[in-house]
Amino acid sequence: MRFLRRRSDDEAASVVSETSESAEDAAGRAHTAGKGRPTPKRRDAESKRRGPAPPPPKTQREAQKLARKNRASRDERRKDAADRRRRMMAGDERVLMPRDRGPVKAFVRDTVDSRRHLIGLFMPLAGLVFISLVLPFPQLQSMVSLFCMAMLAAILLEGVLLGRRITNAARDKFPKEQIGGLSLGWYAFSRASQIRKLRVPKPRVKIGDTI
Repeated sequence: MRFLRRRSDDEAASVVSETSESAEDAAGRAHTAGKGRPTPKRRDAESKRRGPAPPPPKTQREAQKLARKNRASRDERRKDAADRRRRMMAGDERVLMPRDRGPVKAFVRDTVDSRRHLIGLFMPLAGLVFISLVLPFPQLQSMVSLFCMAMLAAILLEGVLLGRRITNAARDKFPKEQIGGLSLGWYAFSRASQIRKLRVPKPRVKIGDTI
């Protein structure tokens, strides 16, 4: 009976040992059931799905072919250019050239566009001089040259007065802005010398409006 009892104790110990070992194995399997590595980032996963990057071009011909492949279509480029042109003509600050940006430049454009100026005859006057040089009439050429010299003097005088007037008005309206008289005066002169229909951005005020 003592032998049987000892055997039963041994069997109980072995059962407990086996149970603990099986529990440890289950815990180990449960612990190692995960991925065992950190979760990859979305960018890395997407790049892995897309595959490796293509090799760089080895020759100039391959580079040109790849550039043509990645370039937008002609219709898309035309559409983007037309949209940019439309926004520029409307005065969108995001697409304007650096020389046309800012409230000071917009004020100068509105001031120039609200009046007629003798400076606006500068380009037609240049065309008249060119035509007079082509025609074989010396007397007509001398008369046109004299007229153009007088008009040019009047245009320069008006340009100086216009630049000073607009510069003073801009400094009064924007006292916190640093305004250079020469640069702003030249901007006003160049705006006034352009034909009204060809000005960029388009005039947003009518002739005679108060600014």
